[in-house]
Amino acid sequence: MIFATRRPAPPLDDHVEAIWLFQCAARPFALERVLPTGGAQLIVNLKEDQTRTYDAASGRCQRMPGSTLGGVATRFQIIDTAEQEHVAGVAFRPGGTTAFFPAPAHTLTDMDAPLDALWGARATARLREQLLEAATPDAALDVLEWTLRTAFLGRARHPAVAFALDAFRRRPDVGRVGDVTSVIALSPKRFIERFKAEVGVTPKRYCRLLRFQQAVGRAHAARQVDWAEVAVACGYFDQPHFIRDFHEFSGLTPTAYGAARTAFQNHVTFLQSDLG
Repeated sequence: MIFATRRPAPPLDDHVEAIWLFQCAARPFALERVLPTGGAQLIVNLKEDQTRTYDAASGRCQRMPGSTLGGVATRFQIIDTAEQEHVAGVAFRPGGTTAFFPAPAHTLTDMDAPLDALWGARATARLREQLLEAATPDAALDVLEWTLRTAFLGRARHPAVAFALDAFRRRPDVGRVGDVTSVIALSPKRFIERFKAEVGVTPKRYCRLLRFQQAVGRAHAARQVDWAEVAVACGYFDQPHFIRDFHEFSGLTPTAYGAARTAFQNHVTFLQSDLG
């Protein structure tokens, strides 16, 4: 297995959490549930130029080009193991996509947009070709970083959004607009509009995603999970709120996540019996 990752050099690092390359041996075909992280990702399938997602109720497969920009997700997706064998990607920081793509972030929420519709067919094809030609994992990461540098629009986050993201990162259990607008020069309505345009979701939903991811991270790291303890540690008021959020974002109860988790924190085995 090959997994190479790094954070790009400034000024890209203010907008990009990591660029990465993953390659592994073929696994038996299966479906996996991918949990929402609160961030957007650019994905290039290098094994085959195709992206597949599956409907949770019917199992129907939807196909699209293999190079996509996935906006902030507020619900799980279902993908297959075959499309994960040789993949490169970019994990954006919250609000990071607007530094490379003109579209407001909320127009990409809960969708995978073909990269050629955003950067053009020629640039997208060149990116995939250069990644396939890269002699080493580091060379592939160089290709990704160069591509991002070429596409960089030089946009900075609105100061109020930057302030809020930092505040929410430190205290996602708060997440109240009033806690931010009391110290910035924007009305609550204008702040929410600005935040949604740059990050993709409202401040409240973003904080819910952060708390959910904290819970998933704690559960993934523990050999035996005390879910009541996890809920309290992640700032949930009570168990019903915790279970509601967990099911809304993952389609699973916390206990079911514990039984189906894999080696990767946000990938969960999707049982065929879940269909229908």
